[in-house]
Parts: sequence; structure tokens; C-alpha cells
Amino acid sequence: MRKALLFVIALFALVLHQEVTAQQRQISGTVISSEDGEPLPGVNILVKGTTRGAISDLDGRYTIQANANETLVFSFVGFVSQEFAVGSSSTINVTLNPDAKTLGEVVVVGYGSTTKGDLTGNIASVKGDALATVPVPNFQEALQGRMAGVFVESSSGKLGEGVKIRVRGTTSISGGNDPLYVIDGIPMTTTGAIGLYNPLSDINFNDIESFEVLKDASAAAIYGARAANGVVLITTRSGAKGKTKFNVGIQRGVSSPTRLREFLNASEFVELMREAGNNIDRIYFGADPLNNPADYPGSELQFVDSRLDRYSGWSDWRTGETDTDWQKQAFNPNAGTLNVNFSASGGDEKTRFFFSGAYDKQDGILIRNDFERVSARLNLDHSVSDRFTVGANFGLTRTQNNRLADDNQFNNPMQLVALAPITPIRDLNGQLYDRPTATYYNNLIDSENAEWLNTSFRNITNVFGEYKLRDDLRFRSEFGVDIMNQNEEQFFGSRTNLGLSTNGFGRSRWTRIFNYNTNNYFTYTKNFADKHNLEAIAGMSFQKSDQYFTFVEGQEFPLDELRTLASAAEIIGGSSSVTNFSFLSYFTRVNYKYADKYLATLSARLDGSSRFGENNKYGFFPAASVGWILSEEGFLKGNEKLSLLKLRASYGLTGNAEIGNFDHLGLYGSAAYALIPGLRPTQIPNPNLTWEKTAQLDLGVEFALFNDRITGELDFYDKNTSDLLLNVPVPATSGFNIQRQNIGRMQNYGVEIVLNSVNVARQDFTWNTSFNFARNINRVRELAPGQTSIPPASSRFLNGVFIGQSIGVFYGPAYAGVDPANGDALYYTNAERTETTNNYNEAERQFVGDPNPKFFGGITNNLTYKNFDLSILFQGVYGNDIFDGGGGFFAANGDWFDNSTRDQMRRWQNPGDITDVPQARLGDCNGCQASSRYISDGSYLRLRTLTFGYNIPKAQLERFKVNSMRVFFTGQNLLTLTNYKGWDPEVNADYLASNVFQGNDFYSAPQAKTFSLGINVGF
Repeated sequence: MRKALLFVIALFALVLHQEVTAQQRQISGTVISSEDGEPLPGVNILVKGTTRGAISDLDGRYTIQANANETLVFSFVGFVSQEFAVGSSSTINVTLNPDAKTLGEVVVVGYGSTTKGDLTGNIASVKGDALATVPVPNFQEALQGRMAGVFVESSSGKLGEGVKIRVRGTTSISGGNDPLYVIDGIPMTTTGAIGLYNPLSDINFNDIESFEVLKDASAAAIYGARAANGVVLITTRSGAKGKTKFNVGIQRGVSSPTRLREFLNASEFVELMREAGNNIDRIYFGADPLNNPADYPGSELQFVDSRLDRYSGWSDWRTGETDTDWQKQAFNPNAGTLNVNFSASGGDEKTRFFFSGAYDKQDGILIRNDFERVSARLNLDHSVSDRFTVGANFGLTRTQNNRLADDNQFNNPMQLVALAPITPIRDLNGQLYDRPTATYYNNLIDSENAEWLNTSFRNITNVFGEYKLRDDLRFRSEFGVDIMNQNEEQFFGSRTNLGLSTNGFGRSRWTRIFNYNTNNYFTYTKNFADKHNLEAIAGMSFQKSDQYFTFVEGQEFPLDELRTLASAAEIIGGSSSVTNFSFLSYFTRVNYKYADKYLATLSARLDGSSRFGENNKYGFFPAASVGWILSEEGFLKGNEKLSLLKLRASYGLTGNAEIGNFDHLGLYGSAAYALIPGLRPTQIPNPNLTWEKTAQLDLGVEFALFNDRITGELDFYDKNTSDLLLNVPVPATSGFNIQRQNIGRMQNYGVEIVLNSVNVARQDFTWNTSFNFARNINRVRELAPGQTSIPPASSRFLNGVFIGQSIGVFYGPAYAGVDPANGDALYYTNAERTETTNNYNEAERQFVGDPNPKFFGGITNNLTYKNFDLSILFQGVYGNDIFDGGGGFFAANGDWFDNSTRDQMRRWQNPGDITDVPQARLGDCNGCQASSRYISDGSYLRLRTLTFGYNIPKAQLERFKVNSMRVFFTGQNLLTLTNYKGWDPEVNADYLASNVFQGNDFYSAPQAKTFSLGINVGF
């Protein structure tokens, strides 16, 4: 009986198996990404509830056996999983959408990568694709408005010059405040370039896969002594297994100034200058030659008329024969951009590659200013075996920048606005007018008789090898170099301002920086009992940078056409120097996760630097952080309204080592007496000199609501910097006046908010919004013993340092307006601003403004409709003040014949007039001194980037054997809303740029507004 029963059961099972097998059939299809329409290799396809599965191939194709009543599950890292019922279909094509959850996003961290969900620190990330079409010369400008707590500001519209980046505020008074930049593991060279050239302009950001900014101590402490100002990790693109993909892109644009100022025309200039001279006659001599011809001989008005005769050249100012718009002459009518780039990537199981080449050309909005970059990159990685991988990243760039003088120089094009509108550009012989006919130097002469070319050759290369010692332990070794060779050639002909008295002037400057770095570290990963996840790294790093500098200059050139120093009859100067620094470091980090909801990270770095004294050569920088994913707890798990809630906290110590290479040493310099060589002491030693230290607390929360329709982060931080590196007065008996010491404290604290929303998610229409906001408060807490302030350096500027105030606050006389009785400029004599005086020297010095913004942020909207896409980025800054250092020269009550801005036409003229512009008095400086009169609100809201694109349907491209084609329009700085009176609110005069001198405008060029069209083709 038992045998019969077993036989019946076996027979039933066989029949059932045959029935099931008969129902199974082959299902096939292709899996693509909704982001770019490209096939996705490596997608897991699983028959739900079974162990039967398949993986998509290099072209995204798959084949699997399934029954009609079964369901297929498609899953891939970084994408939302999807399920499809088999039904009667034999072909199922799938489009996967990127996962909106922050938990699955891969983020690069120091010496490795992790997922966003496992982070306990604060890292802001931007993908390179988001910046690829932004028409700017460097990636720093492209980052504006995209990261919470990362403040980016261009000093002016000049090309190839510095960009200010502050991560969670300014931490140092005299040390560096820029973040540490690391590209593919190499700390980049960012200082030591000739002049104001920006070394980061050498980077082609079309090659960049992602930017990560490490903001809090937990994220940044693994970079130790150089992480107090944040760390920017730059990862370049790499190849992937699959068929070779080619991409070609061309973008062409035109540029113009974001805004122009209104200056007086010829008739207004004549009216104002003659009135200003006549007012001097009336006030000081009791004469009125403008209305009484008998008072004219020998009067100030007669002097003004004689000057107008001179400045009008061959023309007659009385009839308005000449009306020159000098501002128009400063700007380039042919300004624009051109970008051509090519890339190829692909590989197989063994070798992957990425190759690119690019040409970038920008003709600046200012005359004589252009920028050109030619770059190439080859990234390779090769699997020697299952355990051993080697690779290399090669980047080569040549950059040329036709540069301009600093903002305070007469040969800067912006200074042309000071010339009188009654002056013709050229004389009757076709020669450009210069002094004495022109009020000041006519720097259009530089356009015909001068050259200023800066050429940089950059090689950034990194080679690496990684060996898997065991399944849970691997060792990686990297060696990288950053080599910069830079040459600057200047020539100023016999008619130029610099070469006029010397029959031509030439200068050649050359620098070479050889920066090399090696990283060697172990990575251990282990999962215990399915609940404990551990990752630990430990290693060492060594960096050394050598810089060589040489210059020579000469004069007396036989012809302006012979412009090299070989033609100079007299070599008048030359010098050379060598400097270097080095770092030796040991680092470790341990990440621990329990039950996928409890997180902890410990990190530390021991840094040694050649820049610090023998007694403090090494510094230790630890950090700790914890995280708790509450949404994984039983009482919240599965909640449809709250899909993610994560708390995190971190505290740690970082340092700032950006000072001179030899500030701790007793130095000697060469000296000569009666042609006998000798030495003299130049610097007092300080063997105790050490790092500036920043202790930072960060408390954060991450959340996702309504099935990830809304995600965001909220962070509060408090950064306290001690041992500021300051030059401190020392007793004169030492033979010196100052010594660099560690004295002083500064605090930055604030809040950051990030919000992302999926507003619409339909098949044909999507709309996503990203918003970031940051509020940073900076306070100077302590200076040297007994020192309460570092007042403004001179009467022309107002920036100072005061305990209890933000760094660089404006401190000086408060302007009280105009006396209605006599047109005098008035100033307040008390802090309450109740009493006034017309004597500038009697005015009460007080706090009159702050160049630091109260908050800043950005909002991006991305929309797609079928094959169309639109991206709009607004960026804003609020609460900062700007001091217009040129305001006193633009005023009709200035000290000479500079052209004035049109607002000066509302000047006081008669008793009882109510206005804010004092009476025009030539040479009397009635209100032209530095005061709050020239401080205005620098807040602005700017349409930073707008991109509109169209992806041509694949069906229309097949016959051309093209995989993708996108045409697009991009606009940069299309709209600026601001109350600032100057050219542009995003400004800081380059010749003043420092930690203290911020928010100054001195004939600084506005930003460029650019319209460009482009096309990208993939095949």
C-alpha cells in the first residue's frame, strides 16, 4: 500500500512538472535608463518568489524563462526597481528611473566611496553632467548656487582669474581660506601661479564625473591639517565595460556685460564741470563769472574752460562736436565662447578606458582679454587578474590667457570711463589721443602697442595599483604628479603708459611647480552575522611641492615691433627663487553599521609639515560621528508618508596649513654695502609655530516624504578656530617689528537646508525642484593680548577686523546727506546718528556695513516633456554690503575732471534743495572721501543658468547610425535683480583681494551675460 501511494505521488509530481514546464516560455527584451536612453548592462532580472534569474548584457538585452502567471522584477543599483507581470507577452522592454532616495546614491569620500545612506558626515555632491554646458572657463563658477553652505563668488568679469570659494565661512585672518582641492587622489596646486592667474582654470570640467565637497569634520578630518576650509574631491570620468561609445559636442555663444552704468554725455559733463568751477569762485572768492563776465578773467571757471579746450582736442566742446562713450570702448563687441569636445569610452572584462579632447575659447567682454584652453585626457584601468587591478589617469592641458592689469591701474580698460566725453578717440592724423589731451592715460593705446600673454602647461597624472589580498582585504597604492609650467610675457611699447619714458618696457616671468603625492592604504570590509558591517582603512600619504621662479625685465627697444627681451638695449632687473613644502601623513577611518540603521564613524589623521616649527611639526586631527536611521525602526518602517528619517551628529578637529613655507624659520636675506656682498636677518624665528585648529560640531537630519516625492537635509554647525596665524608686534629690542604667532580665535556657525521635490512624475512630463539655503554667521572672538581691532589700512578703504564683529566689516564715517542750506556733505558725529558735521575729520568712526552675506542659496527646476528638457537655476545672495571705491571719482564734487555717473545731475544747486548729492565743487572733495555714502546693498537674485534642450528621437537617427543627438540653448547670467548701484553686485576688486578686504568695487568689470547654442552627438 505504501509503495503504491509513493508511486501515485511521484506520477502526480511528474505530470505537474510537465504542465508547469509546458506553461513556461522565453521572455526577452531590453533595459534602458530614462536619464539618457542608454542600455543598462548588469541589470538583475528575477522571477518573483523564485531563484530563477538573468542579467542584462552589454546592450541591455536579456532572456529569461517564465510562466504567464509570474512576475519579473528588474533591479539595478541607483535605480528604482520595477515589476512586470508576464501575461501573454513574449517581449518586455523596461525603462528604469534613477532612485530618488538619498540612501542609494554613491558618494566619493576621502580614500574611497560609500552610499549616501551610510554617511554620518555632511557631503555636498554635484555630478559633472549638470555642469557640462555651462559657458564659463572654470568649474568653480559653474558650482554657484548648487551646494548648500558653499559660497562661490567671481571677483569680476575678467577671464582666467581667481574665484572665491568659502565652505561654511571664513576661518582665518591671514592664512588661506580656500578649500583643499583633490583630483583623483592628488592634492592640487592652487597657489604659486604668476599674478592673479587661477590654476584651476587648467581643468576641463567636461572630464569630471562628480564633485564632492566635504563640509563637516567627520567628512573632512581624514585630510587633517588642510581640511579646515573644506575639501573638494574631483573625480574624473572612467570607462565602463561595453561597446565603445563616442560623443562629440560643439557649443558657440555670444557674450555681453550683465549691466552698464550711466555716465554723463558731453553736454552734461560740460555743464557740471563749469558749474563746479563757478561754485569754487562763489564760495572762496565771492565771484560769479558764470553770470558776471567781469569776474571771468583769472577765475576758476576760466581754468575749467581752458581744460575743456585741452580735453576736446581738435573738436569744439562748446558746440558738442564730440560725444565719446568711453564705457563702450572698454567692452569687446565680439565677445563670445566656443567649446568643442570629443570623448570615447568603453572596454571589456579586462580593460576599460575613457579618452577625451577639448578646445575652449572665450573672448572676454573686456577688450584685450581672452582665454584659450586645449586639453586631453586618457583614463585607463586594467584587470590583470581577479585580484590585481592597475590603472592610470593622464590629463594634459595648455592654457593661454591674454591678461589685463589690476583694477586700480590706468591701463585697465575699465579706467576708460574716467575720460571726458568731449575727448575724441583719435586726432586728425588717426593717432589715439593721450595725455595731455586725454584726462588720464588712454589705455586703448595698449590695444595697439602692448601684449600681456600668460601661457600655462599642466600635466596632472595619477597611476595606481590595487591588490585584493583576501576577499575582505585589499591594498591600494597611488602615485600622482601635478606639474605646472607657466610663462608670462609682457611688452609695453613706446606709446604706452609703462613704456613711454623708457622707449618700451618688457618683462618675462617663468615658474615651474612640481607637485607629487603618494597614497598607500589598506581597506578592510567585513559583514558579521548579517547585522554587523565594518569597513576600515589605514594608510599613509606623502606630498612634496617644489617651485622655481625666474623673471627678467628690460627697456629701451629700438622698435615697437621687436617685442622680446632679446631686443632690449638695457636689462634693468632680474631675479630667481626656489621654495618648497612637504607633508607626511598617516590616516585611518572606521565605518560601522549595525542592523542597517545604527551608524558610527571614527577617523583620524596625523600630519607633519615642513611649514611649522620644530616643536610643533606634527598635528593630530580626530573626528567621530554617529547616525540613526529611524525609518528602519519597527515603529516607522513601512510608513508610506515617511520613507526616510535619519539623524546624524559629528564632532572633530581639522587644521589650516596655508601660510608661507618658511614662516617659522629665522631667515636671512642678501645685502650689499659698497659692492661687497653680505647677509642681513629678515625674519625672527618661531619654533613653536603650529596649525590653526578648527573644532566643528554638526547636527543633521535627513528625510524623505510621500514615497520620496520630497527629500531633504537640515544641518546646524558650529566651527571654532583657535591659534590663528597672525603677525604680532614684538619688542623692538629683538631687532624686528612683528613675528608670526598662533594667537586669536574666530567662530562660524549657521544652518543649511536642502530640499528636493518631485513635483510631477508622468510618463511624458516630469518636474523636479532642488533648493538649497545657507545662513553663516562669522565672528572674530579674540586677537593678540590687549588688541581689540585691526583698523582699516588707510583712509581710502573701510575694511577692518574687530572683536565681536564679522571679519572685514566696514568701519568709517557715516554719511548724513546734504545740508539743504549750503550743499555741504554732512557726517554723523556720534554713534546714535543724531548730530552732524561738515568736517570729515570730525566724523565718528563706526560700523557702517558688512561685506559678508547674511544668507545665500539657489533653486533649480528641471522639467522634461517628451523629448524636450528645461533646466533653470536661480542663485541669490542677501544681506552683504559693497563699498564702491570708485564712487568718489565718479562724483561731480571729486578732485579732478573725471567723468561722473548720471546720478550726479541731481546735485544740490540752490538753498532749500533736498538731495543726497552735495554741491559740485571742483577740487574741493565735497563728500568724495571714503564713507558710508559709497556703501550700498549688494544683495542680488540672478538667473544663473537656463538650458533648454531637445533630444532627437532615436527612430529618426537610426539611418545615420547615431545613438543620440541633442540640441540645446544655454544662457548664463540672463537676469540680475539687485539694488546695487555699480556695474555688478558679484564683485571684489582684485588688487585688494584678501581675507579682510572683501566687498570692494574699484572700476571692476561686470560679469558676462552669455547666450549659446550647442549640439551633442553620441554614436
